[in-house]
Amino acid sequence: MEPFIPQLVYFEPNALKYPLGRELYEKFKKLDVEIRETTSHNQIRDLPGGNDSQKYRIAKSTLVVGIRKTLKFDTSKPSAEYAIPLATGCMAHCHYCYLQTTLGQKPYIRTYVNLDEIFDQAQKYMDEREPELTRFEASCTSDIVGIDHLTHSLFKAIEFIGRTTYGRLRFTTKFHHVDHLLHAKHNGNTRFRFSINSDYVIKNFELKTSSLEQRIEAAVKVAKAGYPLGFVVAPLYMHEGWEEEYLKLFQMLSDKIPKDLSEHITFELIQHRFTKPAKRVIEKNYPKTKLKMDEEERKVKWGRYGIVKYVYDTDRAKDLQETIEEYVQQFFPDSVIEYFT
Repeated sequence: MEPFIPQLVYFEPNALKYPLGRELYEKFKKLDVEIRETTSHNQIRDLPGGNDSQKYRIAKSTLVVGIRKTLKFDTSKPSAEYAIPLATGCMAHCHYCYLQTTLGQKPYIRTYVNLDEIFDQAQKYMDEREPELTRFEASCTSDIVGIDHLTHSLFKAIEFIGRTTYGRLRFTTKFHHVDHLLHAKHNGNTRFRFSINSDYVIKNFELKTSSLEQRIEAAVKVAKAGYPLGFVVAPLYMHEGWEEEYLKLFQMLSDKIPKDLSEHITFELIQHRFTKPAKRVIEKNYPKTKLKMDEEERKVKWGRYGIVKYVYDTDRAKDLQETIEEYVQQFFPDSVIEYFT
């Protein structure tokens, strides 16, 4: 899979006051990408496309270069104290992705150029919590690796956190374009996590992402570069033959990852879930999807802020958890399963 190059780029005028904004402007001029101006990265009103479907797909290949004005970081993520806002949106077409509902009418990709201000805010949070560690999640609203070959924002964040004593950075990706990150001075403070899944899920629901083989090859590269390594197996989806396919997944992982790099790997296991609003958006954006979202076959789970989610019933969830955890323990006995949810 080739690295992402946007078809269309918008710039906020003030973004050009920042070094990264000017650098990106010159880069896209040389790449002969169409450049437009917008007053705000939150208000793109003239996206091309004759209907909603066309506009959605064009938006997913559109990059907006702007300034992150709200510097208060999100604290609602259970896996970290704060979400560090480097980018919003993603070029991938994962049918199940929650960003389809959270981004609503703004599915385009946004990158923020006021990195020094973002890092200054992150430093304040670390100072407030010292000597406790402060973890920052960089992939809550985007797959940051997917655009970092263009922006190097993640590279800069890795080196910023690498210089700290009490800061830690983590992110998840479905892309293999990691070569420019291998020489970043991370000092072990960044955990590089790859989202992996069965062939069926990747083939049917993770369009425009790197293949499983490419992700695993990239995982070996970052482990050799000294990064702490993790895998997010999500969404765990009970399709026909799922036991055999997930077994093949872990067998491939075990075969590809050298034994000396397989210690201290973390696994995060997340079963498939959906909400009614998400189901409506998914079926609108991907009307031919094979993703099964039948409320009658699921159990209701109350999420944060009173949101109703549909997950597998208790027996099936237990079967799923026990099966996947058995595979992890079989092939990676020295790893850590952080959670199943």
